[in-house]
Amino acid sequence: MVEWTGKPAYQQVAEQLRQRIAAGEFEETGKLPSLAEIQEKYGVTVTVARAAIRQLGTDGLAVTHQGKGAFLTSGSAKAAKLASPESALADLQEQINSLRAEVGDLRARLEAVEGQSPSA
Repeated sequence: MVEWTGKPAYQQVAEQLRQRIAAGEFEETGKLPSLAEIQEKYGVTVTVARAAIRQLGTDGLAVTHQGKGAFLTSGSAKAAKLASPESALADLQEQINSLRAEVGDLRARLEAVEGQSPSA
C-alpha cells in the first residue's frame, strides 16, 4: 500500500516493484503485473501505475509492449538489487565475506608452503 509521506506515489510503487524484481518474484514468467493488478495491490490510480512502470523502464529494468504488458529486461534482478541502498550494502557484504574467505585460504596455503621450505 502507498503511504502519502511526501514521496510521489509512483516512486513508492516503483520501489516496491523493484524490491519484488530483486527478490526474483517475476523471474519465472518475466512479466510484471498488469496496470489493473498494480492498481488493486497498491490502491493507486492507473496513472500512478503507468508512471511506476515507466520509471522501471527508465531505470532499465522493464520494457513495455502495447497490448501485451511490461516485461523484465535481461539482468533486471541483479540491477534491481543494486538499485536500492540496502541491496547494494548486502551485495558488498557478500563480496567482503567472499574475499575474507579467499584471503584465509591463501594465508593457510602460504603457511603450508613456508612450513615445507628449508630454513635459511
